[in-house]
Amino acid sequence: MRLIHALALMGCLSGPALAQDRGTLNPKPLPPLANPNDPATPAKELFGRATAPAPLAPRAIGFYSRGCLAGGAALPIDGPNWQVMRLSRNRNWGHPAMVSFLQRLSARVPQINGWPGLLVGDLAQPRGGPMLTGHASHQLGLDADIWLTPMPDRRLSRAEREEMSATNLVRPDRLDTDPARYTPGHLALLRAVAREDEVERVFVNPAIKRALCRDARGDRDWLAKVRPTWGHNYHFHIRLGCPAGSGSCRSQDPPPESEGCGSELDRWFTPAMLFPKPGKPRPPMTMAALPDECRQVLAAP
Repeated sequence: MRLIHALALMGCLSGPALAQDRGTLNPKPLPPLANPNDPATPAKELFGRATAPAPLAPRAIGFYSRGCLAGGAALPIDGPNWQVMRLSRNRNWGHPAMVSFLQRLSARVPQINGWPGLLVGDLAQPRGGPMLTGHASHQLGLDADIWLTPMPDRRLSRAEREEMSATNLVRPDRLDTDPARYTPGHLALLRAVAREDEVERVFVNPAIKRALCRDARGDRDWLAKVRPTWGHNYHFHIRLGCPAGSGSCRSQDPPPESEGCGSELDRWFTPAMLFPKPGKPRPPMTMAALPDECRQVLAAP
């Protein structure tokens, strides 16, 4: 139960309000830090001010919630079957393995479920690391948020990308999906993603996991990778395993062998889990909590 509560709190860090916060058409640079070398400076303040990738060999360094990214690549904001949202955040950066994965996945989407393509939310900052807002993970360039809204068959305007909201698949009571919004196309897409060998986890809202458990037919082994966590009712979260050549990257343990559809899932719908009491905020992470290599990533020209 302690683990479940911890995951719930982590989910709140990337909750629906933050994920759907509007962007801006005129992003302003952050002011310089008075003393960036102070050991007490939050790491998010340093990585949040890096506007370009570190010109180093591509490496994911550390763990998903405690690390950084060298040699990051940008997912182009437009592709044949994808469009990047919230451009003002400058979070369309990832390890080249993630960028390549999203390009391949999006090309298959019309065949998977008939959608024209994917609307892509946050990947990582140019050099990864902790973010100023919205996520506890997404630090290695191996996490990506995909909106639960089909890409339209036209190019969205810049204003639409900053202001429109994704589709909320969860009922107001949080106990199940909204039957007017949740479709077989969502199940087909999540199943296809979870079946990919590179994918280590797929995070969804517990109500969406409940719907997948109820509706999946035939092969159900993929359900083990789909893990419930709060906040993911507008988007789902893809996490890749550590790519070859990233010796400093630490993957998660393999997911449990079970589908995660029994009592383990039922715990998420108890009153204590549905309406958790606010916890004490953790102090911001400093550079001392990150691998030493992340200092080199920040210092790279």
